[in-house]
Amino acid sequence: MDRSSNPALRDEIFYNNQCTGTVTPMTIQGTIDKTLILLFLVIAAAAVTWKYFPDSFLLMIGAMAGGFIIALVTIFKPEYAPFTSPVYAVLEGIVLGGISVWMNAAYPGIVAQAVALTFGVFFLLLIVFRARLVRVTQTFRLVVIGATGAIALLYLANIVLSLFGMPIGFINEGGWLGIGFSLVVVVVASLNLILDFDYIEKGVENGLPRHYEWYASFALLVTLVWLYLEILRLLAKMRR
Repeated sequence: MDRSSNPALRDEIFYNNQCTGTVTPMTIQGTIDKTLILLFLVIAAAAVTWKYFPDSFLLMIGAMAGGFIIALVTIFKPEYAPFTSPVYAVLEGIVLGGISVWMNAAYPGIVAQAVALTFGVFFLLLIVFRARLVRVTQTFRLVVIGATGAIALLYLANIVLSLFGMPIGFINEGGWLGIGFSLVVVVVASLNLILDFDYIEKGVENGLPRHYEWYASFALLVTLVWLYLEILRLLAKMRR
């Protein structure tokens, strides 16, 4: 059975919710349109935060907590996605806006570079996927999922060790080791986009209801947010 390391793209969702009767099925174009809407909401919320609330730490923490809750609701109740995914996009925009303000203050111009690279990677991999230049085989899935899981465990271990004053240095520090690690994480995050595209395509093939266009767009946004943050971290290490 096909799998994705994105928690929003679970097998039971894409294979147990086929359309019945006169229900309108999801389409690729519909998913693209809704993804663009969510991206617009993220950018708009980030821009407002950047301009009017650049130092609001409490706002960012609140948005982060709210975004996590909304994400859980969306994952476990995909039928709510038409309502929850725009809210999630706005909350993530607030978080990204706050983080971007701090990073740009420390490294001027870094945010514009990170945004350009994120969108560049997204559209490049979309073209690569649609042109069938990369085949999503079972081995490909297992490698990407395994690498993503290993990164998640490493980040978790770093959080725990940091509580005892023993962080894993290369995760946040510069130097060739730190840059190399971040480069690997960016590559893995990028490859997750390929898995997301494949899952969306299979959702269309399996005739999922139209509201899953919003859910699939939400899942893509989760990966894009991760990719942006990792690119931001990589660029910051290269600036040091």
